[in-house]
Amino acid sequence: MSEVPEGVDLSGFERKPPRPTATMTLTRDGPNGPEVLLGLRSETMAAFPGYWAFTGGGVSRVDTAAVESFSVLDVEHGKAIACILRETCEELGIAPNGDHVISIDEGARFDVIKDKSNWLPHAENCNIPVNVDNINILGHRITPPFGPVQFDNAFIHFHCGDWQSVPEIDLEPQTEFDEIMWAGPQDIIERWSKHEIKVAPPVISVLMEFIRVMKFSNDDIVEAAKNISSRKPGRQSILFAYGVEVVPIRTATLPPADHTNCYLMGDPDGDFIIIDPAVRYREDMEDLADAVERHHGQPVAVAFTHSHGDHLADMDLLREAFDLPVWGSDYTSKSVKCDRILEDGEKLQLGNQTWEVLITPGHHPGHTCFLSDAGLIAGDMVAGFGTILIPPSTGDMDEYIQQLSRLRNLNAHLLFPSHGPVIALPNKKFTYYITHRKARHERVLEAVISGLSSVQEISIKAYEDTPNAHPGLAQDQTLAHLISHQRQGRVSSDEMGVWKASIE
Repeated sequence: MSEVPEGVDLSGFERKPPRPTATMTLTRDGPNGPEVLLGLRSETMAAFPGYWAFTGGGVSRVDTAAVESFSVLDVEHGKAIACILRETCEELGIAPNGDHVISIDEGARFDVIKDKSNWLPHAENCNIPVNVDNINILGHRITPPFGPVQFDNAFIHFHCGDWQSVPEIDLEPQTEFDEIMWAGPQDIIERWSKHEIKVAPPVISVLMEFIRVMKFSNDDIVEAAKNISSRKPGRQSILFAYGVEVVPIRTATLPPADHTNCYLMGDPDGDFIIIDPAVRYREDMEDLADAVERHHGQPVAVAFTHSHGDHLADMDLLREAFDLPVWGSDYTSKSVKCDRILEDGEKLQLGNQTWEVLITPGHHPGHTCFLSDAGLIAGDMVAGFGTILIPPSTGDMDEYIQQLSRLRNLNAHLLFPSHGPVIALPNKKFTYYITHRKARHERVLEAVISGLSSVQEISIKAYEDTPNAHPGLAQDQTLAHLISHQRQGRVSSDEMGVWKASIE
């Protein structure tokens, strides 16, 4: 069973090559050991709002031009280095200069913030230094296929020297970071593990690598960076939160998504559950098996959030890799044999973590979410991008909206959707979904009250504020709204599919 309505062709999505980006890992010798600089991204940012992250951004035409202007940038990764010099100037007001960093002239920095193309003439006029000494490439990583756009990110490192020689960083007038902090890698990981702070997944991977390598480098972070830079990076875990690792799996789902997030949920050093291992290809099964093998804990079960086809696995293929019991809701057990029926409100003790089961119908009967201090594994209640379909045959729009309100009231730390990246601001996302769905619900009812009677006519009227909506999906969702209104006695239809209002 699929949530995409029969007869609706959503093919044609083609993934484009990853866009080049760069991030800067700035380190210094702090009073109590090596420290790393992180900035708290503003909640207004589109990517990673409210997260602690490295400074960075996308490689632009300005950076390409800089490589042509400066011979020191005519090297491997020159565009990425130019990009990060420009971004560091804009976001932090500093620039690497040999074995230390210096403050950028306030006027020059303001010009760059106003228009990034101003960085190059300021650099050519020596108002901003272009010094690549001691700048190292830690490695490259292509972001997982969570959304329609991927990024090929260069992780760049520069050591600023002793903490007393690092100039004070003034965040004014930039708007990307609300605050900054210098902290030891282990301290950051510990705060993240306690869910005290949100840290971007790539940053977690880099910090964990530094911690691991520094054990063999006498806590020398410069030597650790050189070691990391010299090695070919292996496959890295995608850690959405402490106790939540994600493995994207290729599925036939609603475009522009083409993957479903499989989660390893539970104690990183104890028991964990594999959520939605929707493997249909041997290669994906092997990737999932590798992720499970890298995990320090012990898998105890496979569980499914619901029984749509982009969440269920080829069970024969899955059993080749995992001999584990299957858990799911009573409704899910109608599609896949479940060894344990999950009930609303029951608690799952997974090592040192407790996860609560939440049965949240609306998108699909028996839909299941999982809640802990780490956040909410939300299945198809929300999406990291795009929208959620409510199938008319098995969904219930009224119930869906009610469950969204229930989930919003939980004040989850993070949201982990089945499609798309982690959602950093759960209440904001839930409020948007509820407001949007209620407004559409009312527009459908108003269209019927106005005298429109066919699903096609009603959908055109109800979606007139969304002219780019797929006509087939618009009609399908209009029908879902109509059926919910019918259950509530607000509308009725005859055998010919003619709809009319039961209320004035």
